[in-house]
Amino acid sequence: MEEKEKTPGQLRREALLDDRKNGYDRLSVEDEAAMKVYCEAYKHYLDAGKTEREVVDETVRLAQAKGFVPFTRGMAIKPGDKLYRVNRGKAIMLAVIGEKSMGDGVSIGAAHIDSPRLDLKPQPIYEEAGMAYLKTHYYGGIRKYQWVTIPLELHGVIVKADGSTVKVAIGAGEGDPLFTIDDLLPHLAAKQSQEPLGSAIKGEKLNILVGSRPFKDDEGSDRVKLAILDILNQKYGIVEADFLSAELEAVPAYKATDIGFDRSLIGAYGQDDRVCGFACLQALLDTEHPTHTAVCMLADKEEVGSTGVSGMKGAAFDTFMSDLCDAQRVPLKTCYEHSFCLSADVCAAFDPAFAEVYDKRNVAQINYGMGFCKYTGSRGKSGASDAGAEVVGFVRRTMDAAGVVWQMTELGAVDAGGGGTVAVYMAERDIDTLDAGVPVLSMHAPFEVTSKLDCYMTYKGMKAVYQAK
Repeated sequence: MEEKEKTPGQLRREALLDDRKNGYDRLSVEDEAAMKVYCEAYKHYLDAGKTEREVVDETVRLAQAKGFVPFTRGMAIKPGDKLYRVNRGKAIMLAVIGEKSMGDGVSIGAAHIDSPRLDLKPQPIYEEAGMAYLKTHYYGGIRKYQWVTIPLELHGVIVKADGSTVKVAIGAGEGDPLFTIDDLLPHLAAKQSQEPLGSAIKGEKLNILVGSRPFKDDEGSDRVKLAILDILNQKYGIVEADFLSAELEAVPAYKATDIGFDRSLIGAYGQDDRVCGFACLQALLDTEHPTHTAVCMLADKEEVGSTGVSGMKGAAFDTFMSDLCDAQRVPLKTCYEHSFCLSADVCAAFDPAFAEVYDKRNVAQINYGMGFCKYTGSRGKSGASDAGAEVVGFVRRTMDAAGVVWQMTELGAVDAGGGGTVAVYMAERDIDTLDAGVPVLSMHAPFEVTSKLDCYMTYKGMKAVYQAK
């Protein structure tokens, strides 16, 4: 059949309108095959890293397999070198040295690897009514009602009185027990059901049930607590006082899995922001001999303000970059003022069940690709870095040239709320920065959902930045 000639109106529409299409309508055969491989690796990364410490361990394993070596101060570097540095076991920085001097700037992908969770209190274990519990202090912006009656694992480290460290991962292994938090039965919940959603479950009620069988050969009080401590002593050699110097986190006991009849989505805990962390990492691992030095920063503590020695506000990133610059005799400030950073953090995906909190014309949609956010913050852009038009223009050209499916987005409706990322802390270093990442459904929930296409396109976009001329 002979193709009809386009009308003047159709031609002007094609020339003038930004008519973005679903990514699957633009996906090449090659990209579809690569997407499947990438997403399987991503799901494995999620299962291997339920906490920031475990993510760092898995990152080091993957990096070393690709030839990365630890970078120490004073080490000589040359183009093509692959280097990494771990910050206190909870954050990591990696770099592939480029052909150009770092005085010409570097290309940075920055993400965070901490996620909302329940931390154990310093003195967590107690017994009540013949049952043993662990008291928690929630970490990050959780909706507390989502954390009751779900299976939980326990991960982290315990530093004993003698200074030795014990790693804990209970629930992740075959045959391991799981834990949970009780909720009130509906038959007796008439009063609770009248409370606002945000306060029906109190933070002090998020206590984890860990046992009910009393110690057999004892007639004292707290026999169930004693039995639990005996189990932990036999397994890990710890006593109750060792909880004082422990970092133990309760996380959902969910494995990353495909969602939907068509398997087009991924469901898992901790996708905010490990979905972007993995994209930054894998893109760097797949980068060889870049023009500009490519840097991946995986930071801790973003969910509580990026503070502390392992957060993006801390000095560790500056120290790492300064040591690299010193190796090339380049001033750090010269490097920063010519550098570019994608602050890779998730954005909100449009959910039609809650359409009233979004601006439909400016919200990310599932399967429309990597989401770019010119500014985050809340209401009047409070706390945002607000990237300049020139920065956004550079990213547009870079993504289009690399065949990346992408979209521009805001977090939500102007007066609905807001949030932040590490972007502002990069921008304050005099680094041009733009927020970018994967749209997420049910963000901060114990089980978040992303699109495989969006995950892959974020990786592809990060790689395009690392390889920019």
